[in-house]
Amino acid sequence: MTEPLVTATSLTKRFGDFIAVDSVDFTVTHGEAFGFLGPNGAGKTSTMKMIGAVSPISEGSLTVLGMNPMTDGPDLRARLGVVPQEDNLDTELTVAENLTMYGRYFDLPRPIIRSRIEELLDFAQLTDRKDDIVDDLSGGMKRRLTIARALINEPDVLLLDEPTTGLDPQARHVLWDRLYRLKQRGVTLIITTHYMDEAEQLCDRLVVMDKAKIVAEGTPLDLIQAHSTREVVELRFAIDDDNDTEHEFDGVAKNVEVLPDRVLLYTDDADDTVAEIHARGLTPETLLVRRSTLEDVFLRLTGRTLID
Repeated sequence: MTEPLVTATSLTKRFGDFIAVDSVDFTVTHGEAFGFLGPNGAGKTSTMKMIGAVSPISEGSLTVLGMNPMTDGPDLRARLGVVPQEDNLDTELTVAENLTMYGRYFDLPRPIIRSRIEELLDFAQLTDRKDDIVDDLSGGMKRRLTIARALINEPDVLLLDEPTTGLDPQARHVLWDRLYRLKQRGVTLIITTHYMDEAEQLCDRLVVMDKAKIVAEGTPLDLIQAHSTREVVELRFAIDDDNDTEHEFDGVAKNVEVLPDRVLLYTDDADDTVAEIHARGLTPETLLVRRSTLEDVFLRLTGRTLID
């Protein structure tokens, strides 16, 4: 329990001349929710595929559950649960039949499969849809079923690749609740996401990836404290305002980020910053004070938003 479940050292993945993952180091410990946060194409999914023993590493070393994914693939995959980026359910079968088929892939006895199906349907809030054809389910229901299916073998580690992509806000929050319950049970979660609020909600610790590299690592709070300020003041000005906006804010905050639609002022004292704005005679159309988030961290590290 004290040894890391996953250890990567100088882990690299190449596709020809293209480097998808560039010499990254990280560890995942027992019972934590560990996240890979970054934009599309940052290398998150390629890293997950190497952990899941479905894509060979190019360089470096990787140990998962004490095994080498390159040589112990079948044994390792038997102890993992995988939720892929795209649902790959059999849409012509029922909810229960999908779970039964997956249980048989792991050679589980039918009585055990039946018992686990009842538990997983309750966990996924799909008991009343047990006999429904999967094609008739909503996107959120299909995603919950995919997670339930990944738990049929009682895995040591659950890999979730962009688990809520494409879901509406209500479905995302329901899914977050299910994943939080798994974490409370001690299930180790490894999650990739480009949603910053999702990373803050679910991850005990995470790495920020950009252009195949890890550019920061820590808890969400640690990352915010290390790379941003306590508060952010957001200002919006009239579209026809042709003033030198950035120059007008010299010295008003620790950092100024001028975006096409707003100005972000990073500060440890929003009240003083707002007072200074008014003292300079600046009149934004809207003014919002909020706490710093992982989005601000990413903007500071990479200069662009996560969703691109």
